[in-house]
Amino acid sequence: MTIPRTIRMHENDNVAIVVNTGGLPEGTIFPDGLTLATRVPEGHKVALVDIAQGAPIVRYDVTIGHALQPIARGTWIEESLVGMPAARGLDDLPKPVRDRVPLPPLEGYTFEGFRNPDGSVGTRNILAISETVQCVSGVVAFAVDRIRKELLPRYPHVDDVVAIEHTYGCGVAIDAPGAEIPIRTLRNIAKNPNFGGRVMLVSLGCEKLQPARMFPQGSIPIQTPKQELDTVCLQDAAHVGFGDMIDSIMRTAEKHLAVLNERRRETVPASELVVGVQCGGSDAFSGVTANPAVGFASDLLVRAGAAVMFSETTEVRDGIDQLTARAADDDVAQAMIREMAWYDEYLKRGGVDRSANTTPGNKKGGLANITEKAMGSIIKSGTAPIAGVLAPGDKLQQKGLIYAATPASDFICGTLQLAAGMNMHVFTTGRGTPYGLAAVPVVKVATRDDLARRWHDLMDINAGRIATGDATIADVGWELFHFLLDVASGRKKTWAEHWKLHNALTLFNPAPVT
Repeated sequence: MTIPRTIRMHENDNVAIVVNTGGLPEGTIFPDGLTLATRVPEGHKVALVDIAQGAPIVRYDVTIGHALQPIARGTWIEESLVGMPAARGLDDLPKPVRDRVPLPPLEGYTFEGFRNPDGSVGTRNILAISETVQCVSGVVAFAVDRIRKELLPRYPHVDDVVAIEHTYGCGVAIDAPGAEIPIRTLRNIAKNPNFGGRVMLVSLGCEKLQPARMFPQGSIPIQTPKQELDTVCLQDAAHVGFGDMIDSIMRTAEKHLAVLNERRRETVPASELVVGVQCGGSDAFSGVTANPAVGFASDLLVRAGAAVMFSETTEVRDGIDQLTARAADDDVAQAMIREMAWYDEYLKRGGVDRSANTTPGNKKGGLANITEKAMGSIIKSGTAPIAGVLAPGDKLQQKGLIYAATPASDFICGTLQLAAGMNMHVFTTGRGTPYGLAAVPVVKVATRDDLARRWHDLMDINAGRIATGDATIADVGWELFHFLLDVASGRKKTWAEHWKLHNALTLFNPAPVT
């Protein structure tokens, strides 16, 4: 006999979510006497008390909405019954908590990584071929295919060669406000720790984003005898036909491969990890299982001296009061407020607000609106003080817990975290997504047992065991922490790496396209 189960996040909540796979039928009686007045799908909310019209609906001890009509105890609280609350204002927010007790240090943990000339550490040894403009992408893709087949086998200590393909570089307002974001994003992606400090660039020649603009003097370590950026320009007069272009790219790539192939892993402290955390295909279990486990692991990483980035502006906007209270100081709090205000204005210019975030899949998974989604998303950041804030496209310069301001789009967020310098990525999902990145290992964490079983060869960690009572948040958090060290060391591969599931990078470009 199936025992009906719900999860209530806080004693002040007047709703709980149904845990049972497939949901529960009308008439189901819970051990505490609650009887379902309607069918309630898995992960969806049930009213624990009678809720009057206009009264708050409370989950996570936060008002996630107001009842649009009277809701009886035991009723399924469908999305149509929930009125979304107004966004929290950005004035009179809580100040950073003073005299916060620091998290105890976590010492003695290491991984095997590739030390770079600038002191950063890669978890993979990859040749990246950057591009100034989308026009060259087809040629570079052709060259990369040949490099993998013909050159890479000669350099066994190089993990891969990847093209930094994008849709920017020309046909854009290159000097408009906001145009600096995609440009610095591309510049900083080229300097990701997993690329070994080598910068190779392919240019067309006539594009707006010229190599000297993409990489101004002094923006990268110079690697060539002539002290010039290592660029292959397809419109160069020396190239006679397509074959010459490919040969030129391959000759240049081989020089870099030879250098990268000399690198070896060495033991480094866990403090050299730079981990980006993100969620996609979220459901009501995201804030119950996977994201809390990631938050626990985030605290372990911060305690070990590592850097952890959480992001997704619209998915934390409704918790801005929680974030300013956790800021390390007033400057960090003001920086978060500044990024939220910038994004509010950005959405306003587009004629939408934060409510545009929530997807049909989120709602089918039990999330009524962005307020409820945000409460579950923030938990990924753990409990550590927020040590710094990054604007979109900026490169990380410090350790600790960092708020990297990015759109919530999986692909844009991942691209910006890559530019910030992450060498590991953690991605939670409830609905399921095969998301992956070519440049960094992506660890996938399932929120539900059912997803972990069905997608057993896509999900790396099953946090659904928390909902069933078979594991605690701490159990899964430690499991994730150790798995990250193993993957960072090359001892294990993620499923996304195994299947070579790589999503295209997507630049955030708020400037006009001409």
